Amino acid sequence: MTGHIRRRGKSSWEIKFDLGSDPITGKRRIRYHSFKGTKRQAGLEAARLISAAATGGYIDPSRMTVAQFIAHWEANWATANVSPKTFERYCELLRKHVRPHVGAIGLQKLRPATLAELYARLQREGRGKGEGLAARTVGHVHRVLHRALGHAAQWGLVQQNVASLVSPPRVPSIEISIPRTSELNDLLKRLRGRSVYAIATLALATGMRRGELLALRWKDVDFERGLLQVEQSVEATKDGLRFKSPKSRHGRRTITLPSSTIGDLRMRWKEQLERRLALGLGKVPGEETVFGNCDGGPLHPAGVTKEWSRAMTAIGMPNITLHTLRHTHASQLIAAGVDVLTVSRRLGHGSPAITLSVYGHLFSNTDDRAAQIVEETFIKARTE
Repeated sequence: MTGHIRRRGKSSWEIKFDLGSDPITGKRRIRYHSFKGTKRQAGLEAARLISAAATGGYIDPSRMTVAQFIAHWEANWATANVSPKTFERYCELLRKHVRPHVGAIGLQKLRPATLAELYARLQREGRGKGEGLAARTVGHVHRVLHRALGHAAQWGLVQQNVASLVSPPRVPSIEISIPRTSELNDLLKRLRGRSVYAIATLALATGMRRGELLALRWKDVDFERGLLQVEQSVEATKDGLRFKSPKSRHGRRTITLPSSTIGDLRMRWKEQLERRLALGLGKVPGEETVFGNCDGGPLHPAGVTKEWSRAMTAIGMPNITLHTLRHTHASQLIAAGVDVLTVSRRLGHGSPAITLSVYGHLFSNTDDRAAQIVEETFIKARTE
C-alpha cells in the first residue's frame, strides 16, 4: 500500500493512501484524511493508517459510528492517560448514556442538535422507568463527550468538536452547610471512643480528602516539626485498591498541624506499636498507613464511608458527612481571616479560583471592612 501527504494550510495536511483494489468491483480504493499538526506528525499518522489498513484494523472515518469511535478512544487514549478509577467512570457513562442513544450514528454525522436532544432525553428518562438523570450527571456525560470528540477533531476524524457548541444543563448552585462550633464540639464528644474518631479529628485539623487520609503513612508525619506531607491518595477500582499521585502539583503539599492533633497522632502511633509488639511484629514500619487494617494495608474508602454513616446515625447527626469536615476546616480558616491563596494551598486545590468557586460565599463577612477602608480613603483625600 502506498500513500503521501499534502499541505492544506499552515498546520493542516491531507493524507492520501491506496487501499488496493476492491475484491468485488476491481476498482482502486483511495482514502483521504485531514490532519492537524506538523509535517512529521502527519507522516507518522499516514504510516499508522497504512499499517492499520494492511492488518485489517483500518476503519474509514466516513463510515465510523459514534460507538466505534468511543471504543477506539477508550482503547487508544483513555486507558493510557487517565487513572483506572476515572477510566471506569468514563466507560460507565459512555456505555449507559451515550452508546444506547447515539452510538449507531455516523461520527461525521453527529450534530450539536443531536447532543442537545440527548441531554434533554437523559434528564427526562436517563435512569429508566420515567426517571431522569440529575443535571450534574448529564454534565459529566457532556464533559466526557467533549473530551473524546476533542480528540476526534485533533486526529482529523471530524472537522470540529460538536460538543463545544452545546451547553450542558445548568446545575443549581447550593451553598455548603457548615456545622456550628457547638455542633462540632458535640460531634467530637459523641464520636470519642468510636473507630472513626481519629479520622474525624485529622480531617477537621487538615481539610484532607478521604482518599488522602486513608493513604497517609507514618513516614509522611513529622512529629518533631509538627508537619504532615500529603503525597498520595487511595482509590477503589474493579481490580482492588490503588495508590495514586495527586491530580495537580498543589495536591502534593505540606500541612502544619495543631499541637492537639500531633498529640492524637502520637497516641495512635503508640497504640499501633503496642499492638504490633504484642503480635511479635516489631516496630511500626514507615510505609504502614496511619488508618490501616491489622495487616497495615489501607482501609477501603467505601467501608470507611459506611462506618461513618452508621456512626452519625447512632449519635443522631446523620446530615454530617465525612466530606463535611473538609468544608468545615475551610470555613474555619476563612472566618479567621486567612487569605484565599493559603486556604487553597492547604486544601490542595489546583488554583485559588477553585477555592473561590466553592467557598466564595463565606468571604462575604469581609465586605463591611472593605467599605470602611474605602471610606477612610475618601476622608483622607478630602482633608489633605
